[in-house]
Amino acid sequence: RPAGPGRRGEAAGGGRPARRRGGVQRLRAGEVRAAPVGGAGTGGGAGGGAHACPRSPSLGRRRRREAAAAEEEVEETPQEKKLRLAKLYLEQLRQHGESRPAPGAGAPAGRPRALSPALTPRGSPAHVLLSLQVQPPDPASIRVLRGHQLPVTCLVISPDDRFIFSASKDGSLIKCKWEVESGKRLCVVPGGKKGTEERHMGHASHILCMAISSDGKYLATGDRNKLIMIWDTATCKRLHIFTGHHDAVSGLSFRKGTHQLYSASHDRCVKVWNVAENAYVETLFGHQDVITGLDSLSRECCVTAGGRDGTVRLWKIPEESQLVFYGHQGSIDCIQLINEEHMVSGADDGSVALWGLTKKKPLALARQAHGMQDAQGLQQPYWISAVAALRNSDLLATGSHSASVKLWKCSEGFRKLEPLWDIPLVGFVNSLKFSAAGDFLVAGLGQEHRLGRWWRVKEAKNSICIIPLKRRTAAPSPEAPDSS
Repeated sequence: RPAGPGRRGEAAGGGRPARRRGGVQRLRAGEVRAAPVGGAGTGGGAGGGAHACPRSPSLGRRRRREAAAAEEEVEETPQEKKLRLAKLYLEQLRQHGESRPAPGAGAPAGRPRALSPALTPRGSPAHVLLSLQVQPPDPASIRVLRGHQLPVTCLVISPDDRFIFSASKDGSLIKCKWEVESGKRLCVVPGGKKGTEERHMGHASHILCMAISSDGKYLATGDRNKLIMIWDTATCKRLHIFTGHHDAVSGLSFRKGTHQLYSASHDRCVKVWNVAENAYVETLFGHQDVITGLDSLSRECCVTAGGRDGTVRLWKIPEESQLVFYGHQGSIDCIQLINEEHMVSGADDGSVALWGLTKKKPLALARQAHGMQDAQGLQQPYWISAVAALRNSDLLATGSHSASVKLWKCSEGFRKLEPLWDIPLVGFVNSLKFSAAGDFLVAGLGQEHRLGRWWRVKEAKNSICIIPLKRRTAAPSPEAPDSS
């Protein structure tokens, strides 16, 4: 209602907004700001009206001090701001829920249900428990694609799950179209001899790693000859060659949603490139031994496996800092991010480690994950040569030369690794990748390890194996699946 000349105190006490630019004053949930001296019920006395007391100078000074203190208080980090807004949002949801009838009473339940992921812990809305939905793979349904002369070292799947790109020690690059019935080979870029990279399209040495951008436009490959080649995925034409590493390029990954490329090398450094601009960005140092693997997701950071230095590192690119993780006893040869908060790695001591990015030690460690082997009269674990994670789920896969690929389940909030099933595959499993939809797993096999020639499995075939993963049609039983 209109305020008369004697209602100045009332306007100050009840009509002033809780926030104002330049001097933000935040109220905790349920906290009420006291009416100022001279406000409604006090300033005008019993009579109110035109005889309200004027504002005193001391009151003005006190308010200025309060505003200055509130302005200092609002100096908060982006994380604090997100937390404050989340708490405010949850309080609004709680009040909104208390003021509405239950969904079963006839009120529309669409909005509260749509907002329910906000009530889950950080990183959890996208986490899917797929391990209970996947059936044990049928060995008879595995399809084998042949084409490489030497061991397959790396592979990637296009974001739409239609194509598989693979590479090997023979320097050739093959693009295969994945189909349910048959694997049709679409494009082959043959390898050449050392020093002929400028005269022909392919690599002239062992290809050790590859990555594909999240939009499916660019493919990057790295070889033992210190080169990174960028390809057009649609035409298999080479677009650019990045030079700068001083030893073999052993890991590549595109940052999700961008054309920023991270590369790792045996020269112990990580480099950042802008593929769209064909530009070098920066170099990061820290590892004390050759880097054997690298991975990244949508954040501006990447994780690396440091081989014999025994560390896994998280590189924070904007902050120019790194976090160091310890847990394996042997050379860490492979690594993959599960989601933005967790990762998995494998080492030649036979262990598989599950990590949280906020803990320096593994959350879970499976020793002798693929069993023991008798090598020249000595018992030693099978090396873990490849790991894969179905993004934002609890399903993992690991490979060795133990004649099987193992599927694992992350349980108890990523604090336990449980074996699910073994998939028989003969040879060194040098690369593993889940499809984006989670309906198949691709393994790159070879007679030798991708990084050396310590053993040779003569009965193995240098090939790509496509393993269908079928979902259960009915609801899973409460009993845990049998582990083999």
